[in-house]
Amino acid sequence: MKLDLSRDYANADFIPDAAEYPPRWVAKAAAFRDRLGDRARCGISYGEGARQTFDLFLPETTPAGLLVFIHGGYWLNFTPAHWSHLAAGALARDWAVAFPGYTLAPQARIHQITDEVEAAISAAAQIIDGPIVVTGHSAGGHLSARMGCADRNPDWADRLVRVVPISPVADLSPLMHTAMNADLKIDAAEVEAESPSRLQKRPEIDCTAWVGGQERPSFLWQARTLSENWDCPWHVAKGKHHFDVIDALEDPESALTNTLLD
Repeated sequence: MKLDLSRDYANADFIPDAAEYPPRWVAKAAAFRDRLGDRARCGISYGEGARQTFDLFLPETTPAGLLVFIHGGYWLNFTPAHWSHLAAGALARDWAVAFPGYTLAPQARIHQITDEVEAAISAAAQIIDGPIVVTGHSAGGHLSARMGCADRNPDWADRLVRVVPISPVADLSPLMHTAMNADLKIDAAEVEAESPSRLQKRPEIDCTAWVGGQERPSFLWQARTLSENWDCPWHVAKGKHHFDVIDALEDPESALTNTLLD
């Protein structure tokens, strides 16, 4: 019998009223950008592709540094415009926040998306001085962890102080056995090359893996696997599922924001 792990990674099937979350995110994000006015700089290009843009949100004062949030959606869905409101906590603490876009699968493989995210951060780092912290959620958690791997050597590497992957996919191998792999096209070579938990963390950066306590067991396993293989802390946010674990980014004093910026 063919192994099928699709149910293990079907987050929405286990979240009440899951379909209400994406339109709610879109509305909150749009309202947040409207409130920021000219401190919201959206659609900055870092490449020639239609999705090779990033949004940049500026605090009221000189930025203390650059926080990067990489969106999820299994590398298949969403845009930076879904998540703008998640910049609120860091902006309140005088950090600039960048939201990279990237080409979605199946138009791009995961290793190509990794390269695009690195290029987007390079472009944002040319605009904003100071330390860089990278976070991301789900597939974005994977990509944020990839930015902390020793095989990456971007031009901003000496400024990167921390990565905080939220609900990350740290090991790609289970996704080879899901229906979504028809579009992701993950193979054994990409598992080895693109799974953060199978790679080395750059020794000079900090990492904390973050995950909701009510997430699918597969995501708790993913976060713990990264923690064990990287010898870094992992934090289980009590009572949070895959869709609301990121809400704490809106609060400048939440435990998640403190982990990112303190």
